[in-house]
Amino acid sequence: MTSKDRQRELERARYERVQARLAQQQAAAKKRNKITAAVAAVAVIGIGVGVAFATSGGNKTDKTASSSPTSSPSDTSSAPTTPAPTSSSPEQIGYQKTGSASKDVGVPTYNAADAAKPYTATIHFNSGDLTFDALTTKAPYTTYSFKYLSGKGYFDNTPCHRLVTQSIYVLQCGDPTGKGDGGPGYQFQDENLTGATYPAGTIAMANGGPGTNGSQFFIVYKDSPLPPSYTPWGKVTSGMDVVTAIAAKGEDDSNGQGDGKPKQPVTIKSVTVK
Repeated sequence: MTSKDRQRELERARYERVQARLAQQQAAAKKRNKITAAVAAVAVIGIGVGVAFATSGGNKTDKTASSSPTSSPSDTSSAPTTPAPTSSSPEQIGYQKTGSASKDVGVPTYNAADAAKPYTATIHFNSGDLTFDALTTKAPYTTYSFKYLSGKGYFDNTPCHRLVTQSIYVLQCGDPTGKGDGGPGYQFQDENLTGATYPAGTIAMANGGPGTNGSQFFIVYKDSPLPPSYTPWGKVTSGMDVVTAIAAKGEDDSNGQGDGKPKQPVTIKSVTVK
């Protein structure tokens, strides 16, 4: 067996474990993944090795960014996530239909030449604008999907449903339902994970495990020790003060773990791509 085959087997086994954990978590929490365990894990790791370890969406960085930035909200290595996928494997490349769309705008048809073109995007929040450069050469499928969804008005008038203020520091958006378990009706593979870090100003995908990216993403407003499990695909160039001001107002988490809805309601009014 070659090392590549062995790696694929390990990834597949990990993927199956993640899905089993996600299914259990969703049944217990009514399909709303949480990053709570990830935050606790970060605190423990921080005691042991100094500063260690993170969303959702779509997982929860989709609670999706429950998108816990790691594999599973019940896994102590987890953070932003999204809902569990229906059927996919880490080896699949491209946009795979899955589940039902929170807002149905179709599925993009990938165009490599188009995807390689650099672009700048501005997210128009109800409290101000945030502008970032898309990392099109490092995460072409991710950035192409975001541009497609933005062009279809997918993000227009949608809430940012999650704010984490302890151990990791992220604002998670991208679910039109505002519940943390919604997506565009398709998913796709991870990108740009080798050596990935999450300093302030990073925009990354929330997920529910390998190959489950959808529409949920998170904005890192303070350096966060997340594992390299969440596709970094954008870098903020202006407007970070808009997010830090939201974070300063806190979240409505009642269990004191710093993970809940922003106390200051946050809405994406629209997205402009240039």
